[in-house]
Amino acid sequence: MSSLSAPSPKPRLDLLAALKRALLSALIAFGLFSLLIGIRTHTGSNGALVISGRPDLLAIMVGLTFVGAFVRELILGERVLEMGAMLPPALRARLQMLPKLAAPAMLAFAIALPILFYHNRYMLDLGIMILTYVMLGWGLNIVVGLAGLLDLGYVAFYAVGAYSYALLAENFGLSFWICLPLAGILASFWGIILGFPVLRLRGDYLAIVTMAFGEIIRLILLNWQSLTHGPDGISGVPRPSFFGLPFSRGDDGFAHTFGLQYSYTHRIVFLYYLILVLALVTNLVSIRLRRLPIGRAWEALREDEIACRSLGINTTNTKLTAFAMGAMFAGFAGSFFATRQGFISPESFTFTESAMVLAIVVLGGMGSQLGVAVAAAAMLGGFEFFREFAQFRMLVFGLAMVLIMIWRPRGLVATRTPSVFLRNRKKVDAELVKEARST
Repeated sequence: MSSLSAPSPKPRLDLLAALKRALLSALIAFGLFSLLIGIRTHTGSNGALVISGRPDLLAIMVGLTFVGAFVRELILGERVLEMGAMLPPALRARLQMLPKLAAPAMLAFAIALPILFYHNRYMLDLGIMILTYVMLGWGLNIVVGLAGLLDLGYVAFYAVGAYSYALLAENFGLSFWICLPLAGILASFWGIILGFPVLRLRGDYLAIVTMAFGEIIRLILLNWQSLTHGPDGISGVPRPSFFGLPFSRGDDGFAHTFGLQYSYTHRIVFLYYLILVLALVTNLVSIRLRRLPIGRAWEALREDEIACRSLGINTTNTKLTAFAMGAMFAGFAGSFFATRQGFISPESFTFTESAMVLAIVVLGGMGSQLGVAVAAAAMLGGFEFFREFAQFRMLVFGLAMVLIMIWRPRGLVATRTPSVFLRNRKKVDAELVKEARST
């Protein structure tokens, strides 16, 4: 047998197959965009709803889809585009150093944001909203990322925290600082209540039950009018104070006490740093819990529940603690949401909120604290960036999610750092984790 192997034949360019796949992609795009872009509704002169077509815009979108799919088939065919292999080794080595510098840089920017944008109310409100979702994402990351329990009803604990603070402050006159831990405890209690019925459920069945739990809580808030005021919500939720100093114009106010000129921005900056501290506490507690035996039990449960039981781990307590801890942080975030808004209603706690927080966790990388923060900033900041293009915002958002799932199927930050190691800390690449190979 000859030692020289025959050269592998070059892949043949199949124009007919590329044309068929491009036409199929265009047909799917036509079905998706025909209602999203091809039809427009607006109010007529007599107040009636008028439906008009936009065939030109629909044709452009379908044509772009056809051309893009055809070019992709000609260039790649059935091959997968490896972005990492296209970069020079030196550039790849520098890019691998970015995660180590990203966390300190993001923290420094978060601390300096009120100083840089003190007179920009829009940026301050956007920062508060992003930090709120970062805190929610880190709380859900305990349940989904560490314990591997798919929770679609996380907004229920968010609502419990908000209504707990509002009702305690309204009926008993308690301050924010007293209601904050109470809201977390009550939300944690409801997390345990949810955990018991779903102990034997996994995967899709667990997701359906948790989603139903979230809807049950919303319907209770909507219909128990004697307690929650129903769809009217609760208004006049007390604002937090700075160690007893209210942010008001009076002589006992914050500005007068420190000799400052009164400004409404003082309260906004205080709320920003308050949610920043709460988010950092959530991050530190999550990191610490991951290194404790309970955190390692969560990760073992995520990887294989049967093997987890064979090792003698009490899976019941492990699941309940995951639900309780995640719910507690959602309760803290809900309490802050109530005091920041000053008004809460059941419409603020729909399934869309749970889907948004879950998307942040999945896109950022399940189990990754940095990835959750990056995904929250990217998603919410992207929503605000495309606010002027309202009709294309959801389309671009969906396209971005698809591209990220193709490019980074395990999330933006997919590397895992083992919580226990023998000699040297070593990151495990996502591909090796996926294929269950050791390094």
